[in-house]
Amino acid sequence: MPALFSPIRLGNLELTNRIIVPPMCMYSAQDGCATSWHQMHYGNLAQSGAGLLILEATAVEARGRISPYDLGLWGDAQATALQPVLAHIRSYSPMPVCIQLAHAGRKASSLRPWEGGGAMPADHPGAWRTISASAQGYLPTDPAPASATLQDIADIKQAFVDAALRSHQLGLDAIELHAAHGYLLHQFLSPLSNLRTDAYGGSLDNRMRLTLEVFDAMQAAVPEGFPIGARISATDWVDGGWDVEQSKALAHALSQRGCAFLHVSSAALHPAQQIPIGPGYQVPLAAALRESLGGSMPVIAVGLITQAQQAQAILDAGHADAIGVARAMLYNPRWPWEAARQLGARVHAAPQYLRCQPHGAKDLFDAP
Repeated sequence: MPALFSPIRLGNLELTNRIIVPPMCMYSAQDGCATSWHQMHYGNLAQSGAGLLILEATAVEARGRISPYDLGLWGDAQATALQPVLAHIRSYSPMPVCIQLAHAGRKASSLRPWEGGGAMPADHPGAWRTISASAQGYLPTDPAPASATLQDIADIKQAFVDAALRSHQLGLDAIELHAAHGYLLHQFLSPLSNLRTDAYGGSLDNRMRLTLEVFDAMQAAVPEGFPIGARISATDWVDGGWDVEQSKALAHALSQRGCAFLHVSSAALHPAQQIPIGPGYQVPLAAALRESLGGSMPVIAVGLITQAQQAQAILDAGHADAIGVARAMLYNPRWPWEAARQLGARVHAAPQYLRCQPHGAKDLFDAP
């Protein structure tokens, strides 16, 4: 069996294969509540044959949304709206569903990408005051965020805990803690955005403190063994910023706490970033962290991984334990079917689709 289609465990969660659908923001919620778009979109991805579906960045506070249209889980209304989406998925798919819990920090209060993106001006009717590790925006022209007080930090930790409890109560299979892409926890991690002089700033241990405290608090709140993983940006791609060596320290601290998986991305914290974009450009970051961890925690690689043979080669080389396929999955939601056909593997499909197996691949689908 090709490694891409071999089973893997993320903590206590068993996946039938190693293809992950990563979180991808849809900017289509109303007051944090899922809509019919989410039923259609996630219902489609749940028929992809991937091993795991991770729902988009879901804000733990209203002020933690990237845009006014982000999914949220800060109250009962948001939880109630997500219930039919999950029921819709589970009526027709056995695929496990994870949720990414997030807080955008200073990158909140932004326009949707197709509206131009970027921070809304302070006088925009839909804008709100953001919060960060320190009172500096992503861009010098952005409205300055508030520097989080100790009470703000306590409130944010509680918001993550409350959202984790709602996630478990909804019957989700796992949680991914979002500490990447320049959002709030990453803002505390990086010395480029964290200029604090208290217990949450300065040294590496201090800058990691909030991420680890949030992880610990969520883990303590949900039943023992419930899988919680983390997504990190392994480097800012800026001199003097967050980098792979600091990421190794964070990865080991998370592993010691029983983190179920590490999802390795990069960048999006500072406009001076210099990213060597190309096929699989983030895979060396995942490989470095996986080698450092020595097998203590599964590592998911992501970043312009678009071809089946490319994904298989990453696993064969020992650079990662699982593969995140993001934009390529949006373009072709049956990507895992084609990958299985190319690699000579089998993949799950709903019985309604069994008759669509292509000529020469009549054993592609697992029988229901």
